[in-house]
Amino acid sequence: MMSQSNMDQPSAVDTLDIRRFLPHSGAMVLLDRLLDVGPEDLLAEVTIRPDSMFCDEHGVPGWVGIEYMAQAIAAYAGYTAQLRGEAVKIGFLLGTRRYEAGCHGFTVGSLLKIHVHRVLQADNGIGSFECRIHAGSEQLASATITVFQPADAAVFLEGSTE
Repeated sequence: MMSQSNMDQPSAVDTLDIRRFLPHSGAMVLLDRLLDVGPEDLLAEVTIRPDSMFCDEHGVPGWVGIEYMAQAIAAYAGYTAQLRGEAVKIGFLLGTRRYEAGCHGFTVGSLLKIHVHRVLQADNGIGSFECRIHAGSEQLASATITVFQPADAAVFLEGSTE
């Protein structure tokens, strides 16, 4: 793992297991690998297989790309938390702007690369990311995603029921 002083330079993470940076578990982990990470960016990968979550006879629907992007953002947050010596925490997808998909779905056998770039990170836990999904040199989807990671998710969720 990179030291904090090396955060200024992107680092190839040699296909680290992405699960260690996500608050998800089991079948809900949709991404396969973490390929590269830097101070503002993360690159992840997924291969669409017949047993992929949400896959049917046509492949994985294009709208699932939003979740691929959200999980890449979560991996970025988890990775940077671990660099600071903190635990991986849950976050919330607040909204998606301009989700544009150049395909109806992702076909079985496709190798997708998901790139997320942090545009904004406020002290209150709100963040904004520019996201893209590519298969080879073809961009299949893009969006701006807004997320929220509270300091203490349990306290935040308890307060949301009042």
